[in-house]
Amino acid sequence: MKPRISEQDVERVFDRYCKKVLKEKNIDLQREAIRRGEREVTFSALSTRELAELAVMDEYFKDAYIFDVHGESVSVTDSDLAEALNALAADKREIVLMSFFFDMSDREIAERLNMARRTVAQKRTNTIKALKKLMESEE
Repeated sequence: MKPRISEQDVERVFDRYCKKVLKEKNIDLQREAIRRGEREVTFSALSTRELAELAVMDEYFKDAYIFDVHGESVSVTDSDLAEALNALAADKREIVLMSFFFDMSDREIAERLNMARRTVAQKRTNTIKALKKLMESEE
């Protein structure tokens, strides 16, 4: 005849098992923390030279030319185009930049600059022709 296992005995065995598992997991976590502490170093513990070796400097806009168009910045990375745009009058440059970089229609540009739409269209067309000549003469 098998001895009968009471519910309390099952609970005690399960309780003991859970405590043992938790104790072993705690030991594992402590060992892992010790190993990690031996391999890892905080940034504050690094020297300036070591930090410089880890750093990377972004150079996205290093060679870019920045134009201000009604409070917004336009970045042009092509130096020939930037020089040609610099050679233009400010109002003509703004019209071209708004048209191509902000993808604005002639009507939207006209409203922003308080001009007639036809004037904007004419200045844009003439300015593009002038830019083309400037760019061709530089080559």
